[in-house]
Amino acid sequence: MTTNSTTKFDRAVVSMPGKERVARTPFGAPVVIHATAAETNGAFGMWETFTPPGQGPAPHMHTRETEVFRVIRGTYRFKCGDEEFDAPPGTVVALPPYVQHSWVNIGDEPGQMFVTVVPGGCEQLFIGIETTGADTPAKIAAIEAGLGIVNDETRALLEHFHDS
Repeated sequence: MTTNSTTKFDRAVVSMPGKERVARTPFGAPVVIHATAAETNGAFGMWETFTPPGQGPAPHMHTRETEVFRVIRGTYRFKCGDEEFDAPPGTVVALPPYVQHSWVNIGDEPGQMFVTVVPGGCEQLFIGIETTGADTPAKIAAIEAGLGIVNDETRALLEHFHDS
């Protein structure tokens, strides 16, 4: 029997309280990274997002991964394709690749969600923003484009390169 080395995940990944890696979202909210594709040999990525009221990502789609959210605190409004629904604490939402989606914390208090992506990889967005200091939509879009995340900013970036 042969093993595909890109899916071999054979050791524990442990994220201990007080030792987590903290990064940030494109809209500046904190993210705690629990597992990366590098640590799971590509199997998954895992993080928690802490979202201020009224905040959330711009509409976007992933070309590589499925995202699974579990709402821990707050109420979020999700849009996925033509669907729109509210997700109170305890709700689990799975969003498919290649479908535009977004979410926003519609409550009055900070929200919290636990997120897993399969396969892993897009958690590198948050790490990239933090390590490079990306602080403009164009700089963030350059990171997103490299991870297969499509939104208005990455489309504009690609159009700029095609026009050059």
